[in-house]
Amino acid sequence: MLTIIVPVFNEEASLVELAARIEAVAKEHQLEYELIFVDDGSLDNSWQQIAKLAQNDPNARGLRLRRNFGKAAALAAGFENSAGNVVVTMDADLQDDPNEIPRLLAKLEEGFDVVSGWKRVRHDPWHKVLPSRVFNGLISWLTGVKLHDHNCGLKAYRRCVIEEVHLYGEMHRFVPVLAASRGFRVSELVIQHHARKHGKSKYGFERFVKGFLDLLTVYFLTGYGNRPQHLLGTMGLASFLSGACGLWILTAFWIVSRMTAMEDLHLHRKASFYFCILAILLGVQLISIGFLAELITAQNRPSHQPYNIAEDTNLTPHEVAREPLDS
Repeated sequence: MLTIIVPVFNEEASLVELAARIEAVAKEHQLEYELIFVDDGSLDNSWQQIAKLAQNDPNARGLRLRRNFGKAAALAAGFENSAGNVVVTMDADLQDDPNEIPRLLAKLEEGFDVVSGWKRVRHDPWHKVLPSRVFNGLISWLTGVKLHDHNCGLKAYRRCVIEEVHLYGEMHRFVPVLAASRGFRVSELVIQHHARKHGKSKYGFERFVKGFLDLLTVYFLTGYGNRPQHLLGTMGLASFLSGACGLWILTAFWIVSRMTAMEDLHLHRKASFYFCILAILLGVQLISIGFLAELITAQNRPSHQPYNIAEDTNLTPHEVAREPLDS
């Protein structure tokens, strides 16, 4: 069974057309599906439209959040209430094409666990496209997950992926990165992108600031979530040793100045002396924070294991990650 999750925020004008397009694609390709609209605190009549669609279409249902919690929370609500062994997410603004869904499923059949859409040709203003491409390049470089469009709303996941990856904050754009860190196979597919017909974009400049901070968080969690001291301790040792070496050098110069006819060296008048002291104190603090982080991590281990089994010869204790889609 296929689950299609559509986060909604003030998209009343496009919901009926989107549901009709999805239904047409499902009938053409004989897909058994459920369509979940998640109303993320819309201020227009989106929920009324969703309620009508759910009443008239047995495949459609709606979830209404009490306020605007953000796209990650809306997707998490959809994931938790979905029944399909494959989950497709897409935006509600008609810029994502439902005709791409069968192609995403076919890509999953090639052995992948996550397939992310790539809007190679985007019908958005340049001030959205250019920063997005720079940001996508930064994500790919920093995380090692080479995708052209991490923030594309059209993605397909196997169920085992959404059971492993937990969304919060604004982590929805990093699901492929989080999945890859758990050992899942991630790929991308060039998709068709349409110009916006209704409403307006929900993203402003603050999106990039929050996105960059989230990127740093994801980099830390995926690389050092279970070993924070390896990052903090390395930085702390580097800072401590650089400060200590600087003090030794300054001390050597002071001794030489005292033993020779050179002018007496007054360390307290040297800015480098205080920089060295600061580096030593910073190093000690970073190492101490690393120890505290290790204690917190040890006491609050995540519910999922720090590994991911793909297959088991017994087949029964563990779900096979890349089972056939029609199983």
